Amino acid sequence: MRRYETTYILRPNLGEEQFSEIIDRTNGIISNDGGTIIHLERWGTRKLAYEISKETSGHYVYFDYAAPETTVQELERIFRIDDRVLRYLTIKLEESIDQETIAREVERAAAAAVARSTASAPDEEGEAEMESHDDEDLEEEASDEE
Repeated sequence: MRRYETTYILRPNLGEEQFSEIIDRTNGIISNDGGTIIHLERWGTRKLAYEISKETSGHYVYFDYAAPETTVQELERIFRIDDRVLRYLTIKLEESIDQETIAREVERAAAAAVARSTASAPDEEGEAEMESHDDEDLEEEASDEE
């Protein structure tokens, strides 16, 4: 098996249900061919650098996976046929990857995702604490002016 990463851009007006359907179909193709998804990211809707098929924005999806070469050919065939896919790009990361390395990479990607989610979650107590300090500073400034 080889390791690949693929990024594709979907039409932004499809809706969450169709985004999920396309992503699930892509995951299914990889899994059915004996491949493994290492990491999947939905980057969301972003402005395109230039217009593609009369669209100025697109919904980006990135995934890192290990699969046989035939899987990539099938994915790209489907992307070419599907009008909902504006663009796609597949890059071969490694010529050969074993199951042990795949398992390690999946664990590392999962740990990184958990770390990202906890780091991006706002600390409500910390925010409330900061607001109370701001109020105190304003009160001090008001008393200094008097």
